[in-house]
Amino acid sequence: MKKYTLLINGKWKESKDRREIKSPYDQSPVGKVHFAGNEEIEEAIASAHEAFSETKKLSSHERSQVLEKISLEIENRKEELARSITLSGGKPIKSSRIEVERAANTFKIASEEAKRIDGEIIPLDLSVQTKERWGLVRRFPIGVISAISPFNFPLNLVAHKVAPAFASGNSVVLRPSSQVSITSLLLGEIINETDYPAGGMNIVPSSHEAAGSLIEDKRIGMITFTGSPSVGWDLKRKAYKKKVTLELGGNAAVVIEPDVDLDPIIPRIVQGSFSYSGQICISIQRIFLHEKIYDRFMADFIKATKELKMGNPIEEETDIGPMINMEAANQTEEWLLEAVENGAKIITGGRRDGVMFEPTILENVKPELRISWLEAFAPVVVVYRYKDYEEALKGVNYSIYGLQAGIFTSDLKKAFQAFEVLDVGGVIVNDIPTFRVDHMPYGGVKESGFGREGLKYAIEEMTELKLMAINLKI
Repeated sequence: MKKYTLLINGKWKESKDRREIKSPYDQSPVGKVHFAGNEEIEEAIASAHEAFSETKKLSSHERSQVLEKISLEIENRKEELARSITLSGGKPIKSSRIEVERAANTFKIASEEAKRIDGEIIPLDLSVQTKERWGLVRRFPIGVISAISPFNFPLNLVAHKVAPAFASGNSVVLRPSSQVSITSLLLGEIINETDYPAGGMNIVPSSHEAAGSLIEDKRIGMITFTGSPSVGWDLKRKAYKKKVTLELGGNAAVVIEPDVDLDPIIPRIVQGSFSYSGQICISIQRIFLHEKIYDRFMADFIKATKELKMGNPIEEETDIGPMINMEAANQTEEWLLEAVENGAKIITGGRRDGVMFEPTILENVKPELRISWLEAFAPVVVVYRYKDYEEALKGVNYSIYGLQAGIFTSDLKKAFQAFEVLDVGGVIVNDIPTFRVDHMPYGGVKESGFGREGLKYAIEEMTELKLMAINLKI
């Protein structure tokens, strides 16, 4: 079994804590990963802190070249990276390949954005006393970025933290999700072959206890976290003096008006509802259907859902693989049973076999039940019938989350009405809320967190504005 060690200060380092990573699908061994303890975490932070004195001096050209090289090498190692995602995370291999392609593009975009970090000249001569004064505003890197990433996109969501950090000249300590840490360590191999200064990238899988320093250490300039709300808000409380970006999940809804062609929509809804067993922050969890199209849509939607193939994620034809662990599968089953006990009707699916959970469609669900207003993070969608568009928008807002929502309509006024009314970070018109292009601003409101990812916008989060005021009279 291959062993994967820690990346600290440009070197691969062993530790005392070594854990076997097993496939969530069949529990077969995938690899053995060294986990960092307090000593290794301290060493990683110290090396990142020291490396920042070099990374901040890199020219935009040098930073861009590093990112371009990473992008190309990700493409060269596409199949290896995709298999690591599938074997350790249970994501179907065809979806894993798409993730690798996106990650290569994320680093490519970052290489371009590294050349476009600009500032501005502002006049300061707004009064008699400040005549002949000008201001020069420029962005500077923050320092050590503590990046904590989730299991569901072990390469591209890591890329969304590392790529803008490198583009802006910061150093990074990455704590990847334990289950999928092998993928991050493979990315570390790629980064370690570039000219980015040693210590500029450190990768330390660890326990939650050992990771405490990555939040509280005074040498950490910023924390970028993607994960559960309970962990994220506690993290913010502990790191209250630091810059923090939080992406804490969602409860994505889609509203479908009767003035659109359903034929091209239904495959997109199936994809947005059940890809990676619904374990995507912007996976469709609620569907609001106008009563005029309800029966027609449901007939085709149910048929397409039943045609999805469940099975071994490494097989090419598999659409639905396992959930990440038994805890997640059990919670889904618990929430589903609660809904049924309160009058909900399972239209299709609803059965669990170990960590495998069938794609499930529910009707007659009370909005206040957990399967509706919280984040299920599972292959489950709740369908609501509506008559009035405004009531449908109110239904979308009935959640503590606000990441993205989708609106299908041919009426431009209704599209802008949704843009004004919906409490979400992104309104996707005539597509599913699962839509994301890697350079767009991405993030949410309410319990979905704050701050934005997307290369240009993440760079803004990871830099500080500094002003130089010039007096030309002296």
